[in-house]
Amino acid sequence: MTSKLNRQTKKSGTLEKFPDFAPRDDLQNSLFLDRPAHQAALEEHLGNRESTIVLSEIPVRWTPSQQEGHRIPDLLIAFGVDREQAVEQNGYSIRDLGKPPDFVLEVASVRTADNDVTGKRLDYAAFGIPEYWRFDPTGGRRHDAAIAGDRLVNGAYESIAIVEVETGHLHGHSDILNLDPCWDNGQLRWYDPEAGQHLRTFVEEREGRIEAEARAISAESRIRELEEELQRGQQG
Repeated sequence: MTSKLNRQTKKSGTLEKFPDFAPRDDLQNSLFLDRPAHQAALEEHLGNRESTIVLSEIPVRWTPSQQEGHRIPDLLIAFGVDREQAVEQNGYSIRDLGKPPDFVLEVASVRTADNDVTGKRLDYAAFGIPEYWRFDPTGGRRHDAAIAGDRLVNGAYESIAIVEVETGHLHGHSDILNLDPCWDNGQLRWYDPEAGQHLRTFVEEREGRIEAEARAISAESRIRELEEELQRGQQG
């Protein structure tokens, strides 16, 4: 019934929208989410772009008109929802999309770090978000840990185990994403345990393309050399 009502509301052009929010005044998302292009890597890995939301700084409320208690996570992921509707509404309405987000993550900043481990943790649990993760590039000087994850169990968050796979490399495991959010020497990474490798950053993708192009050029050059040698042999 709810989804049918949402479709009818959307067609009539009367979707309730979120108000505009002031931009952030720090560089945490730019440095640790935007610059490495984690959103693009996650979208590519998770697939189903029409029904999967991977967005940064999208406000979450029960309804767009909720006056108090909204949150704006640094990274939000949701499966099986109308992505177009969330974009049109300028936010994530749990009522209108029919479910809470599946995964949220906060990057520690001087201004918000304390709230990340207290008020936001309580609110995300109240929203019913199955997993809440926190990443602290300083290694735990702002948050309570370098990287931490919580899983919702009977309405309350329980800590997810974090493992130090080697010095400076900490992994947890997200059942929701089937990925390991990682703290790697102060950088946020995503490890795919099935593939046995990290999702590649923008720089790694670019370097990979450059290396592939160089190998292709080298192979073409070698083929031409072999063809020329064959022609000389035939002429001789």
